[in-house]
Amino acid sequence: MDTQIVEVINVSRAVAWLPWAVQYFFLIGLSVGAWFLALPWLWRGTQETLGRLALLASLVCGLVAPVALLADLHGPGRFYHFYLYLQPHSWMAWGSVFIPLYLGGLMLSTWLAWRGDFARLAGTTAGRLARLYRLLGHGGSASRRQLLSVSVLTFAGAALVALYTGMEVMVIQARPLWHTPFLPLQFGVTAVAGAIGLVLVFNRLLGARDHVLEVRLNQLLALSQLLVLALGALWLATGLLALDPVHAVALQQVAQSASWQFTAVWATATTLLTLLIATRWPQGSGLVTGLLALHSAWMIRWTVFIGGQTVPKTGAGFYDYQLPLGNDGLLGIVGTAGLWLALLMILLSYSPWAGTTGRDLTARSAS
Repeated sequence: MDTQIVEVINVSRAVAWLPWAVQYFFLIGLSVGAWFLALPWLWRGTQETLGRLALLASLVCGLVAPVALLADLHGPGRFYHFYLYLQPHSWMAWGSVFIPLYLGGLMLSTWLAWRGDFARLAGTTAGRLARLYRLLGHGGSASRRQLLSVSVLTFAGAALVALYTGMEVMVIQARPLWHTPFLPLQFGVTAVAGAIGLVLVFNRLLGARDHVLEVRLNQLLALSQLLVLALGALWLATGLLALDPVHAVALQQVAQSASWQFTAVWATATTLLTLLIATRWPQGSGLVTGLLALHSAWMIRWTVFIGGQTVPKTGAGFYDYQLPLGNDGLLGIVGTAGLWLALLMILLSYSPWAGTTGRDLTARSAS
């Protein structure tokens, strides 16, 4: 008889939601947030510089995000199962309905917003591009009523996407860190903050350099950072005071971890730094505050998804995670960033994102 005793302390499990998921939630959040920023221009025809920059940001992020989502399915062909076997009780299944609604409305709204510009481009371009521009510009500028009708539908799709991306994580009761109503709110606020950051970067790098817009966006970014801090403080207070047992367990799981303590300090410091710069130096700081906002939007999603999966559902300690260098890790992140950059360059080169009235965004901002 074997008298050896084998003591099983813990079982290490690989993460199920890979960096592909982080990229999807990051990009779709930026797209939805930027779409909300473009609404004043789409609905009322005001704030054109902001509207055009935000619409460009929303489109490029929205078109790349599903690529990361399909990759995260561990087999892109599996997406059709969502439609053949719809599960009404699943938020993830509802996402397969909300995403096409939003992206379809986004592309249709963008076409309507740019249709008059396409028609004008057709008159100043020769060759195959002229034929393509004539086709895209058929009918001339869209009426405000047409644009408003499609934009309202897209707004509904954007709101549903923002809701489902938070809810499909929040409903996982086995992970107390995720099972909190603060998570969808924090995802929504940081998505808008990240979108503001991306528009600030575009405003600085794409030729607009509208200082009035920069100040206004920094003020809006400062408000978003206050909301981020408030939501974080409420979550912490709920756990510390044991107002809810789930929050108390979640805080207990990570409170003694040096890496989680460092992450909390880093996130708080970054948010406070963004708030300080955006408040004290709103003009001329757009590139810095924009990059900080993008960093924060990425960081919270990485911490929630990858960091959250290193906390065991049962047992003690933490799972180890090292970013792979292949498709499911660094190479996938670089590839998605390259696709995003390539699509942005195509849109900058061949679309009337800045208008075709004979003045670019720089001239429009100065006028």
